[in-house]
Amino acid sequence: MSSSRLASWGQYPAAQQAGHPCYWRGDLRHHLQTLVNEHGTTLPFGNGRSYGDSCLASSAHVLHLRPLNRLIEANWQTGQICAEAGVTLGEILQVSIPHGWFLEVTPGTRHVTLGGALANDVHGKNHHRRGTFAHSVLSFGLHRSTQPPMTCSPSENPQWFAATMGGLGLTGIISWVSIRLRRIQSSRVETVRVRFDHLREFFALSAELDPLHEYSVAWIDCLAKGRQRGRGVFTVGEHSENGPLQVAPTRSLSLPIRPPVSLINRLSVNLFNRSYWAMQPATRVHQIVPYSPFFYPLDGIEHWNRAYGRKGFQQFQCVLPETTAENALAQLLNAIAHSGTGSFLAVLKRCGDLTSPGLLSFPMPGTSLALDFPQNTALTNTLLPRLDAIVREAGGRLYPAKDAHMSGRDFRQAYPAWEQVEALRDPALMSRFWQRVIQ
Repeated sequence: MSSSRLASWGQYPAAQQAGHPCYWRGDLRHHLQTLVNEHGTTLPFGNGRSYGDSCLASSAHVLHLRPLNRLIEANWQTGQICAEAGVTLGEILQVSIPHGWFLEVTPGTRHVTLGGALANDVHGKNHHRRGTFAHSVLSFGLHRSTQPPMTCSPSENPQWFAATMGGLGLTGIISWVSIRLRRIQSSRVETVRVRFDHLREFFALSAELDPLHEYSVAWIDCLAKGRQRGRGVFTVGEHSENGPLQVAPTRSLSLPIRPPVSLINRLSVNLFNRSYWAMQPATRVHQIVPYSPFFYPLDGIEHWNRAYGRKGFQQFQCVLPETTAENALAQLLNAIAHSGTGSFLAVLKRCGDLTSPGLLSFPMPGTSLALDFPQNTALTNTLLPRLDAIVREAGGRLYPAKDAHMSGRDFRQAYPAWEQVEALRDPALMSRFWQRVIQ
């Protein structure tokens, strides 16, 4: 079985993986057994869009499932589609949009595979309306090293369904996924955008506009201080009822090389944030935009992760309960601003109260903050421990799919169902993340 070199999207930790591709679902059991015999354990690997070490095998040998990229079945009358686990969400949209169907839930990149979306129970700008990806999953196939292949759904093998949904690829190899799509009349999105001056205004806008719109998200200036701390841009939207059913072009710009040092630094972020905020409307502006820049703004630049240089980056994403969110967010932003580091795309959004069936699902009722930091010693030793302490004290939690540093204590406290997942984990599968947080 030939192999290729793979890594996580954040390029941190610097632990390249030997990727062993599987091209046919019928070969999964053979490949899995071969890897176990040769390396002890392995891990499924999709398109490499997990940011930290949840997609990295402790053995450094992963079963690469991206070649399982075939559409199995589609019903364009009911909006149900079944495809192999290596198919990306973007490839689903390529075939579904012309028929008038869109994903019920999508994260901020279309390059995630179906298997990866399920294993991380991804969420998007409409969590307050439709919950996580799990709510659109009808069933999936699961291959385990010690059992025959099984079909999992809310009614068939429900314990495996719950443990695998958000289970970080540890319960078995997901071979295919059947999901429900949502009907659309146009591929365009009607948006309303307005800037806000502080956190309290963000919460007021969210309380007013979230119930009225399918999608809601905010960009926040993570370096603003004093009276400007917590300023940002609030955007809501929904699928337009008028316009073409047009698929976005797949070609995009590309960052051709990885520079020796990060291009994302205090100077560049501060300059961008000040300029971007100043250009945003002070009063509400209505626009109709293509779906791609609305849902997937960073997908317009291939290999954008290279901008962080050879050391890579870490994404910090937390969710904070409603009762503590505003105060904790103020503390987080204060710590980030005084650290002088941050990212262009700092995302703030409210999460709804739809509970996922996944045992380790990340969202909960409250507010989520996500942003990227160039990897350096100060980040690891000073800033992230400070941010983690604020989240811990507020009763929040971090997102395993984006994490490369969370302590085992914080993980086990925030995700008490980890023991149920561990009991159902396939002994042939082990990630660096799981090894780090359960010991």
